[in-house]
Amino acid sequence: MTTEYDFAVLGGGLVGAAIGYGLAKRGLKVLMLDEGDVAKRASRGNFALVWVQSKGLGMPAYATWTRQSSDRWGAFASELESHAGFSLHYRRPGGYHLCLSQDELDRRAANINRLHNQAEIEPYRIDVLDGDEVRRHLPEVGPEVVGGTYCALDGDVNSLKLFRALHAGFAAVGGAYRSGALVDEIRGGADGYALKTAEGTFQAGRIVLAAGLDNLRLGRMIGLDVPVRPLRGQVIVTEKTEPFLDVPLSTVRQTDEGGVMIGDSQEEADDHAVMRHGINAVMADRAVRMFPRLGRLNVVRTWSALRVYSRDGFPIYEQSPTHPGAFVATCHSGVTLAAAHAELLAPAFASGGLASEFDAFSARRFHVPAAS
Repeated sequence: MTTEYDFAVLGGGLVGAAIGYGLAKRGLKVLMLDEGDVAKRASRGNFALVWVQSKGLGMPAYATWTRQSSDRWGAFASELESHAGFSLHYRRPGGYHLCLSQDELDRRAANINRLHNQAEIEPYRIDVLDGDEVRRHLPEVGPEVVGGTYCALDGDVNSLKLFRALHAGFAAVGGAYRSGALVDEIRGGADGYALKTAEGTFQAGRIVLAAGLDNLRLGRMIGLDVPVRPLRGQVIVTEKTEPFLDVPLSTVRQTDEGGVMIGDSQEEADDHAVMRHGINAVMADRAVRMFPRLGRLNVVRTWSALRVYSRDGFPIYEQSPTHPGAFVATCHSGVTLAAAHAELLAPAFASGGLASEFDAFSARRFHVPAAS
């Protein structure tokens, strides 16, 4: 087989674009095959957090992976901005999670304690604050807030500009992009892969499946079980208002453009076009109780999107045992992990295999008897 490209990345969302950029900037000839904006992109529905606190309960390696990405985000953002010619509005001022009852706060503190008590965890500081401490930092917080948590490692970004910048950076370093190119069939193996699409058939020496929920279908073509499922989330956006919130919260954040984003719902569902008004009502009520001023703002947009979740909620990174040079990458934290995907995971793929540090992320964890 005559290969046209060193790598083909199947999927052009945040995960695929970050990996494609990371491969291409290392001098490889990379093709990104994307279904296009008709895809049920998780990328278009995310909350834009670069978030560390509370991640990794049940998998210490994920806590380390998240922090490694967060620590690289500043340099990563600057590099993308130089390619794209505009700001991503990335910031890392620390972030808060607020609680509206003592029970919520107690459960939050208990989970953080469990997180830090795990074997092999790399500890980092998360402060548990009472209501008075929260109000000293966030004076507009309402009286119903009984406390919360704060982590200095947290931040956020304009995720739509991140998405655009990743594609601009990919093109700038020589990547080739084809839209409307959903992969219908994968053929080949050690000598390379033929990828059949409506746009034609493309050849690549190695491939990365980064197609979100579609990795389940694509994985079967290369001997991989990729157990992903959709988890629907909804987002509310208010009209623009004067700056009042200069740090991100896990459920409320004011964007660089002035609007306020509200969203923390999780629902087992597979239709990205459905909006449940009851869920929006609960999210809006909690947000107003946290920041009473929000009750005076108009809602200008709402939407839903499908997160990409594995069975345990953690990423899957793996090479096919039957198809050499075929990899999969899937996760639900495409914004937070974008820097790690470009700077750490892409080089691992380029080297020809995944080192032992990625073993925790293998889908073999779902088949413990077989793995042991």
